[in-house]
Amino acid sequence: MTPRRQPSSRRIVAAERAVAVLDALADGGELGTNEIARRTELPPSTVSRQLGTLAAAGLVEHLPDSGRYRLGIRIVRLANAVLARLDVRQVARPHLEELVRITSETATLHIPGDEDAITVDFVPSAHYVQHVTQLGRPSIAHATSAGKVMLAFSDRPLPAGQLRAFTPRTITTRGALAIEIGRVREAGYAEAFEEREPGLNAVAAPVFAASGALAAIVALQGPSGRFGRGSVRAALPPLLEHARAISSEIGYSHEP
Repeated sequence: MTPRRQPSSRRIVAAERAVAVLDALADGGELGTNEIARRTELPPSTVSRQLGTLAAAGLVEHLPDSGRYRLGIRIVRLANAVLARLDVRQVARPHLEELVRITSETATLHIPGDEDAITVDFVPSAHYVQHVTQLGRPSIAHATSAGKVMLAFSDRPLPAGQLRAFTPRTITTRGALAIEIGRVREAGYAEAFEEREPGLNAVAAPVFAASGALAAIVALQGPSGRFGRGSVRAALPPLLEHARAISSEIGYSHEP
């Protein structure tokens, strides 16, 4: 078998300087040549040559009115190629583990499906029950916290017709579901109290991709006797915090 080649330990000084210029623009926004030179500790003449090369490649854009420079549109294409390779499960895993540590309840990760949200990862609590949390298990759109988040933050239509009642608490009409989804969209999270499983409560929050689309859903669930409304409310701040952190790590920016 041919051995895999490792990256060379030798460095190309010009390439390192180009990276330094790009980093300065990433941190500073629109900058002039002298400001970039100050930040990178490079001679202005060197920075000028680097900027000319980077601008010709589309990695940097020159602003004629101000004479400043900023990152070019080609950076977006390169960044999107990297972000497309990120596995949200890998990014989310430590956050799920931390949520379990904080709340002592099972943390789950779901992705939007055609009709329902699908469980793709979970970290069980010490009180884990096998039949409740399984990989590949659908989180019913109208009857689970993860499913409600999917409907609230994606372009999927509300299910039509009479909705199946899994428990006496399940929402069964499209009108009532529309009201609930509006509340979820406004609040930024969804709750489900014994709507899918008797004795099971859950709360879920959205995870957004770099494009702003719904990438995944993070949820916490536990038995109603222990994970009641008070416990759900207490678990909400860390859930939202970690959902936002996952979004940020996969490229989502809250800035307009």
